[in-house]
Amino acid sequence: MTEISAAAVKALRDKTDLPMMLVKKALVEAGGDEAKAIDILKRDVGKVKEKRADNPTEEGRIFTLVAGDGSEAAMIEIQCESPPVATGQAVAEFGEKLVKHLLEGPGALSPDELMLQKPPGSAKTFAEMFDEMINKIREKMIVTRLARVKGPVGAYVHHDHKTGVLFQASGEKKTSPVLKDVAMHIAALKPIVTYPEELDPAIVEKERERLREQAKKSGKPDNIIDKIVEGQLKTFYNDAGVLVFQPFAKDQAKLVSQVLAEQGLKALKFTRWVIGRR
Repeated sequence: MTEISAAAVKALRDKTDLPMMLVKKALVEAGGDEAKAIDILKRDVGKVKEKRADNPTEEGRIFTLVAGDGSEAAMIEIQCESPPVATGQAVAEFGEKLVKHLLEGPGALSPDELMLQKPPGSAKTFAEMFDEMINKIREKMIVTRLARVKGPVGAYVHHDHKTGVLFQASGEKKTSPVLKDVAMHIAALKPIVTYPEELDPAIVEKERERLREQAKKSGKPDNIIDKIVEGQLKTFYNDAGVLVFQPFAKDQAKLVSQVLAEQGLKALKFTRWVIGRR
């Protein structure tokens, strides 16, 4: 058996950042040839992926980034098996690089497309970097989804990194703090849609008829019933999860739509992700 020096093991470990025993094993198999040992280590990534292919990925981390001028924002989700990996430095650094490239690079329509790209100044693709991380951590990880949207936009990730939001608005202001505040509101209050028009029309009409009948029975004049009903529907819209009709989380005296209007903004749509949920 070829004698492998400690210096050779250290040199390859420094290059790959993999555990010492894995590096030494690869060097032994390669007969001391460093280039062959690197190929062996790359091959082992496939073995790790195959062995853990059926493992559930119920943990993970969401990353967001907004351009300095507020013109665009990006969000990605990485899923893994365990909380220590989700909150670890390796995933944090990789995710930050990946979302930065999604925002500032040529863009991508899918995680696979993004992973084939290279960050500026790197000889490796994100996929190659990801495989090296998997080989080091020995756990199943997946870049599951991505989003890149135009501003004005606010972004928010909850402190546990498991809920992320991109909130888009229209208006002249692109960097107003209220954009992030509304994104935070969405993370906490969990609206389902932005406007009533996005609800099932049949459900809305059923509620409208119920309120109309209720108003008639109370003896309200016919000429004001419709106005009363439309006012009462605002409560229904809030209960149904319509963003613009929800009381703003940071100022319950105002609706989300009012807070935005005060800044010359109007809600467009939002993207809310929770790790592992589609």
